[in-house]
Amino acid sequence: MTISVLNTLLEDRHSCRAFRPDPVPKGQIEQILTSASRVPSWCNAQPWHAVITSGEETDTFRRAMRIEAETGTPTPDLPFPTSYSGVYQDRRRTCGWALYEATGVERGDRTASARQMMKNFTLFGAPHCAIVSSPVELGAYGALDCGGFVTAFTLAAQALGIATIPQAALASYSPFLHRYFDIPDDRLILCAISFGYSDTDHPANAFRTDRAALGDIVDWRG
Repeated sequence: MTISVLNTLLEDRHSCRAFRPDPVPKGQIEQILTSASRVPSWCNAQPWHAVITSGEETDTFRRAMRIEAETGTPTPDLPFPTSYSGVYQDRRRTCGWALYEATGVERGDRTASARQMMKNFTLFGAPHCAIVSSPVELGAYGALDCGGFVTAFTLAAQALGIATIPQAALASYSPFLHRYFDIPDDRLILCAISFGYSDTDHPANAFRTDRAALGDIVDWRG
């Protein structure tokens, strides 16, 4: 594979926020997972584990997840960022406003923005969801390894024409996810990945984020 093939996957992949209901064949999901599991990990620990939902299991989960988000208290296993400042806040806001502009949410309309945010908890209509976890004992480094798994999952899916969106929002209700999926307490729930086929006509999928220049992210020495 040439670097141009990889770059095409990276450029074409985006966080899909509206899916068609069509299920992904199980064989293709297995291909995605097999490819994602090839990423490097510290001491080859391979700490990632995914619970995958399909069919009625996804629909039942999305209903329960929405109720939890409406009535529960956010309690993530892994502490969320304490703040976003400077350029990180700028990038976060730019992304958020691009989504709101695409979906017709006006600035200051908190009701509409809250309604858009709640779509996280119904998986943006995706037919499948992966709940990704890592052993508590591996701490931040297990989570770091799982970040590679999540990235590879999204790229492998893109190669098969399958859209994805990694979601930290669901992990904010980790106690619920532990109970619902019987995930042991000795594992950290890190994120979810909703996936399926993109609804390309939906306005939520009409915008793309940009990327920082090399000069903003690299400090060359020598």
